[in-house]
Amino acid sequence: MSTPTILIMAGGTGGHIMPGLAVAQAMQQRGWQVVWLGHPERMEGSLVPQHGIKMLPLRFSGLRGKGVKALLSLPFTLISACWQAHRCLQEAKPDVVLGMGGYVAFPGGLMAFVSRRPLVVHEQNAVAGTANRYLAKMATSVLTGFPGALPGAVTVGNPVRDAFVGQGSAAERYAKRSGPLRILVVGGSLGAAALNKVVPEAMALIPAEQRPHVTHQSGKQHLESLQQSYADNQVQADCKAFIGDMAQAMKEADVLICRAGAMTVAEVAAIGVAALFVPLPHAIDDHQTANARYLSECSGAWLKKQSELTAQWLAQWLQGLDREELSRVASHAQEHAQLNATQQIAEACQQAARRVE
Repeated sequence: MSTPTILIMAGGTGGHIMPGLAVAQAMQQRGWQVVWLGHPERMEGSLVPQHGIKMLPLRFSGLRGKGVKALLSLPFTLISACWQAHRCLQEAKPDVVLGMGGYVAFPGGLMAFVSRRPLVVHEQNAVAGTANRYLAKMATSVLTGFPGALPGAVTVGNPVRDAFVGQGSAAERYAKRSGPLRILVVGGSLGAAALNKVVPEAMALIPAEQRPHVTHQSGKQHLESLQQSYADNQVQADCKAFIGDMAQAMKEADVLICRAGAMTVAEVAAIGVAALFVPLPHAIDDHQTANARYLSECSGAWLKKQSELTAQWLAQWLQGLDREELSRVASHAQEHAQLNATQQIAEACQQAARRVE
């Protein structure tokens, strides 16, 4: 009996690629061969081959917000992308196709549907992306990370890395702590300029004897300017370009200040940490705000618009916190964690493939 093959389509951002890689690993452990469909010049072009996965190239990019010229060229661009996807499907001969988001997923999913191959779609965000909104209508199985993202979908959560699972009770962690609060500031792998500006100014407004300990991931290009900002405000902080073990950093923090990407929200819940979400204001369809609400509306996090985030507000808010309240919020977040998403997606892919055997 030949080894079954899954074609995973995901690209553009780590929010699509990383959960795709988690599912890829799960499928390999189940004895499947994994092939990836992605843009060779985007993030997936370098990241996926590093994991020993064969990548088939498909050059297709998003057109939203790129003007009339790009819109007029869409029919020709899409036809080219569909032809590329058709050739990739012929080469890979997958038993099932999994779309994890990103624009490359649309032509690949469309051609999977046309060729009558089982198609599974997983939407990570609380507001579905353009590609997945269309593909969901063609899919054999539709899964989501958040309730209500796509009609008729099964909510399974988002895949999180093993390091975020099994980290113990949030309430027990907080109960053992004393002394100044420990703040972790994360703006994503590239940092967040707004957080880099406001947080040092806020810390300067808090009396030194009440000031929290701060660990701040700045992004490589902002590290020197962030260090200077803390120095100018006469505040000590541990500034890092990148945090390698994010699970451990979150586990040690009392408060996390961060964006609200789908994977970040899932990791916050899995670890059980009290988070202040400051959604990226220019995210497509404002999906980060919707992601954050999944926890903020159940008292499992706080949500603050970037336009409302000032040094004065942040300083006052931090001074009003205590570990008892933080423990309650972290525990509510942990109660809403969905830790089996990777295996549920893998199982859905296997079931979809069995339907056509």
